[in-house]
Amino acid sequence: MTISTATTKPRLTTSAMIASIAAEGQPTRPAPFGHALAALAERRQDIVGLTADLAKYTDLHVFAKAHPERFYQMGMAEQLLMSAAAGMAREGCVPFATTYAVFASRRAYDFICMAIAEENLNVKIVCGLPGLTTGYGPSHQATDDLAIFRAMPNLMVIDPCDALEIEQAVPAIAAHQGPVYMRLLRGNVPLVLDRYDYRFQLGKAQVVRPGRDVLVVSTGLMTMRALEAAEALAADGVDVAVLHVPTVKPLDEETLLAEARKPGRLVVAAENHSVIGGLGEAVATTLLRNGVTPTFRQIALPDAFLDAGALPTLHDRYGISTTAVCQQIKGWL
Repeated sequence: MTISTATTKPRLTTSAMIASIAAEGQPTRPAPFGHALAALAERRQDIVGLTADLAKYTDLHVFAKAHPERFYQMGMAEQLLMSAAAGMAREGCVPFATTYAVFASRRAYDFICMAIAEENLNVKIVCGLPGLTTGYGPSHQATDDLAIFRAMPNLMVIDPCDALEIEQAVPAIAAHQGPVYMRLLRGNVPLVLDRYDYRFQLGKAQVVRPGRDVLVVSTGLMTMRALEAAEALAADGVDVAVLHVPTVKPLDEETLLAEARKPGRLVVAAENHSVIGGLGEAVATTLLRNGVTPTFRQIALPDAFLDAGALPTLHDRYGISTTAVCQQIKGWL
């Protein structure tokens, strides 16, 4: 059977796995993690980088090119990656172990728990494709990683918003004594927080934007969405405050409670994670334990295995696009 090429339409393809979350025309910086780690390693000889066949896709290739003698390619063996990182930490190195968030949280969980967290070793686990930042479906969508790692003792959990925060977080987590899990936005990463004179502080939440009607408590890329939604809602007379929470564990309860106690505001927790076990539940639990009871809502991914597809479509479908955030907040007011 012959198919006429004259009537055959070309197949359109996109790279759903590494698609940028930046809007058209939005400022970005390339590979902020890789460049920040390479720069840090110029000053600190104890920094080493490891990956499980994903140097290019976690931006660790930038570090590998700058410091080839301190780069370790472990192959497709995440358990070995974490065990080797633990061994290097025992010898006085500060290993940055990179892979995808699904592989660290699901495949290598026991090795992280037993070899790293229980021993309180100085390993930094930095993982790409957190939450819904790939269109490749449940095999690569780490929609439950915060829930998994929040439950692990000794492990600090970080979810940076943009390129600026990643650059600032790298030396901060390296200086922290103990294991850290950090979500990673890779490739051309949006630049957002520079407009707000922001400076990352380990363990601290910060009010990025004040507002009288709504308080959005957000982490990761959802702080970017919250700030975009706040600007859009201002045109409708809705004044939205944004409290950015880059350190999900330990939670900055003091700042959260101080903001949530301000009267007359709807409190909305927003995260690129399942509605189960992430920032939203951490915020709700903290409020209830301290007798603070504002009207509370969550913007999060559903408790489900999500579809595959183009990221803009998926973000609209599952309620984490700027448009969807605006619609949900307006519906609750």
